[in-house]
Amino acid sequence: MPQTVLLAEDDRAIRHALERALTLEGYEVTAVADGVEALAQAHRNPPDILVLDVMMPGIDGLQVCRVLRAEGDRTPILMLTALVETADRIAGLDAGADDYVVKPFDVEEVFARLRALLRRTSPAATGAAEDVPAREPQLPERQTVEAAGLRMDLQARRVWRGGRELELTRTEFELLELLVRNAGIVLDHSTIYDRIWGYDFGPGSKNLAVYVGYLRRKLDEPGAPQLIHTVRGVGYVLRED
Repeated sequence: MPQTVLLAEDDRAIRHALERALTLEGYEVTAVADGVEALAQAHRNPPDILVLDVMMPGIDGLQVCRVLRAEGDRTPILMLTALVETADRIAGLDAGADDYVVKPFDVEEVFARLRALLRRTSPAATGAAEDVPAREPQLPERQTVEAAGLRMDLQARRVWRGGRELELTRTEFELLELLVRNAGIVLDHSTIYDRIWGYDFGPGSKNLAVYVGYLRRKLDEPGAPQLIHTVRGVGYVLRED
C-alpha cells in the first residue's frame, strides 16, 4: 500500500506542483488549501504524514499542528515555511512539528525529510510487528539511559534533568538520546544528521543548529552548568562541566 500524505498549502501553484511530485514519487496524496480543510481531512482519513504550510489564511499550519498534538495525534508533521528567522522555526517545533523545510525548497530535500520521518515511525522502528511467531522469553533491553544529570526513559519517551521533567518533541528526544548515549564524545554534524534524519543536508543547513538551540532552552537552568557544548567546525558533545 502506498504511504499517504496530507498536504495543506494555500498557494495553488506550489500545492499542485508538490502534489504532482509526491504522486510521481509513489505517495497517495490528499491536497487541501487551508487549515480548516486539513483538520477535517486528518480527522476523516488520518494520513501517514502531514505536510503543512505555516502561513495559511484562517487556521494556519501552526494551529493545525497544535490542535492535532493536543488531541494526542502523533502523526509526523513536516512544516513548509517562508520564514527564515530562527525564532520562526522554533515556533513550529514548539507547536509539535517534527521537521521543517524553508521555501524555496528543492523537492528532493522534501522527499528525503519525508523518508526520514516515515522511517522513524515505521513498525520496524517503533518495535511494532504483526503476525510474528511467539518467541522464548528474553531479558528486557535496558530502557533507561543516564548522563550528566539527565535520565531518559526510552520506553515511555520521558526525560528529566534532576527532578524536572522536560517536554520534548520526537526529534528533540531522539537527538538528546543520541547525545546522552555518547556523553563525552564529540559527534560531528554528518554523524548526527545521518543518525537522526537519515540524510546529510550539508554544511549550509541550519536544521541541526535550530534543534540544538531549542534543546538548550529546555535543558538549561539558572546557575546550572550547560550540558550541550558546541565544538566549532566539528559538532556537538554532551557533558557537564
